[in-house]
Amino acid sequence: MSEESDTPENTPAKGSKKPLLIGIVLALLGAGGGFFAVQSGMLGGGEYVEEAEAQDDSHTPTPEVATFVALDPLVISLPRSGGRDHLRFSAQLEVAPEYADEVAAITPRIVDVLNGYLRAVDLADLEDPAALTRLRGQMLRRVQIVAGEGRVHDLLIMEFVLS
Repeated sequence: MSEESDTPENTPAKGSKKPLLIGIVLALLGAGGGFFAVQSGMLGGGEYVEEAEAQDDSHTPTPEVATFVALDPLVISLPRSGGRDHLRFSAQLEVAPEYADEVAAITPRIVDVLNGYLRAVDLADLEDPAALTRLRGQMLRRVQIVAGEGRVHDLLIMEFVLS
């Protein structure tokens, strides 16, 4: 029986690697050609990029000169849990220069809105380090509603301490 297993009829035939190599070369050539076509603008990709850049520039409301209006610091008492009793919070508003006086005049109303919002937030949300960005966005939106459209561009948190 050992003589039968050594005969060439029982050995598996090995396939040629030529089709595999041809496939790899064609794939690389196709990828390179596609990359070149997109980068050179032959497929219209260049127009889309220029249009996207133009739209991105038109929607950016950052002012040339920033004016900052400081808000009075807040101390908010927290429900007794976990040994934390108070939240100290202070912030500044980035305001369009032409509206700085108007926004400064309504800072008591802005502080009232922020105070009400921060008192309503759960303690677990205040303790989560990743939640500060979400809280900042919520506070900024409330301030923008109170101040009016286009007046306040950003809310800069200067102090956010749980003690």
